[in-house]
Amino acid sequence: MITRRSWALAGATAAATLLLMPGPAHADKSPGSGSQGSSSADGKREGQDIVSVIRFSGATRGGGDDGGGGALKPVGNWSPPACWYEPRTAEQFRDQVERNYENTVNFPGQHSYAKAAVGQFRDKYKDGDYKNYNIKEKDKGNWWVAVRDEDRWMEEAAQKCDKEPFWVENGDTPPVENALTPELLAELAYNRLRLPDTKVSLAPEDTTKVNLPTWAWLDEAEFKPVSVTASVDVPGLDLRATTTARPDALKLDPGTADARTHPSSGECAPNGDGSIGAPYKKGKADETPPCGLTYLRSSGKGTFKLQATITWKISWSGTGNEGPNDLPSGTFGADQPVTVEEVQSVNR
Repeated sequence: MITRRSWALAGATAAATLLLMPGPAHADKSPGSGSQGSSSADGKREGQDIVSVIRFSGATRGGGDDGGGGALKPVGNWSPPACWYEPRTAEQFRDQVERNYENTVNFPGQHSYAKAAVGQFRDKYKDGDYKNYNIKEKDKGNWWVAVRDEDRWMEEAAQKCDKEPFWVENGDTPPVENALTPELLAELAYNRLRLPDTKVSLAPEDTTKVNLPTWAWLDEAEFKPVSVTASVDVPGLDLRATTTARPDALKLDPGTADARTHPSSGECAPNGDGSIGAPYKKGKADETPPCGLTYLRSSGKGTFKLQATITWKISWSGTGNEGPNDLPSGTFGADQPVTVEEVQSVNR
């Protein structure tokens, strides 16, 4: 299994030999700790790694909890950044470079070229282009380093953040693409959103009948907007952004071609109160539901897998930008079993 890489991995020589070099850190694989929980990575060392200084709080996913739900799938070809640049204090940067140097030169059987490479890197920031990691200038700026999303570090997009660590004075704009901004933080928060399980209410529930309209709906109280806030708080820099997902539409796939959806597109729009569809009420057996489906044959001894997918509308606001600002919509769905019995007429 591929695990998080520390500042390490490297480029290839002309002979395509991998060289151990100080490279980008990788973001924490489990940034979340459950719905409405919080998570953080403060740039401190975890084992051999340095994790992101971005803090995520709210409806975050990950963290090993079993609260259910899942991640958004962006609509279209857009995806959150696979890599970015973020700040380190002078002390954080010094400590990581020194640890990386010690770990490399003291690793049993380490190749001499790897030791030389990590030594050259250390010299640049300790006694070369910079003096002692700019510790004397620590109140005037920060180091900026490349970070890659651990789940995507092999993607081509994650290799674009290849600039070596550089110093930025407080108030100056980092001279690179994908440096942290409120909008970029919002895009990273998008990737951490955890959406609630998508189980629609049905009437009849679980078991329905052939040719009998089945009503489907989502209760507004159960499908409220969810948000994740991403923030960075280091000396001279205070950035934050909140990304919010709101249920925007429900699409029903009956799990068989022998069915009709209501409406025919299978897409149910939200009501004014945020709910979708309408609960069945006594006396409406002969009515067509505003959101639902009608099965035309029995499921036999098995079940049909009804797939309910919610499209979530995404927006963000952040430092210096109250918004709301749009981000690409995303979808999240799940299957639920439906038993269909062969009964031609039913009174209810």
